[in-house]
Amino acid sequence: MMLKPSLITYVASLVVSVGGLASTATASDLPVARHMAVSGDATVAAPMIQAALTYAAFWNTGDEAFARRALAADFTDRTLPSGRSQGVVGPLQASKAFRLAVPDLNAEVEDLVVAGDRVSVRLHFRGHFTGQFGALQGAGQTVDFQAFDLYRVADGRIAENWHLEDNLSLMQQLGLVKR
Repeated sequence: MMLKPSLITYVASLVVSVGGLASTATASDLPVARHMAVSGDATVAAPMIQAALTYAAFWNTGDEAFARRALAADFTDRTLPSGRSQGVVGPLQASKAFRLAVPDLNAEVEDLVVAGDRVSVRLHFRGHFTGQFGALQGAGQTVDFQAFDLYRVADGRIAENWHLEDNLSLMQQLGLVKR
């Protein structure tokens, strides 16, 4: 079902009460999905939504505490990019490296859909390339690209992730690929 604003508020309150945010996080620290749909019971979906929004907060802020709270200890990236470490350490390394290039990076949750033990999330990343990406120094170029993630959530944590990023747009914006 598509959630109406009042139902989104209700689900958000469930996320806080059922999901149990990390001690340093509050509901206001988590991003709000522009569009959310839940198949089934919202109470059952609440910990899954919390895991997805907590992980989105990690990508939005770079704060490792969010990733450590959202990801299972045995987290597996099923679309692991070449050179990235498997497990929780992989996203932590990726975020640190990308924030060296785009220090003002932010991520918004455009869509969040829960069905069964899966959560799909469409993220919209924005920022400015003012740092270093490999040997390339940024000149303030705008960075604006999207990513799609599919999570399998178990026990309120993301156990597996499949993801696709619009890397062509990103590489063009960074100046690594001609438009």
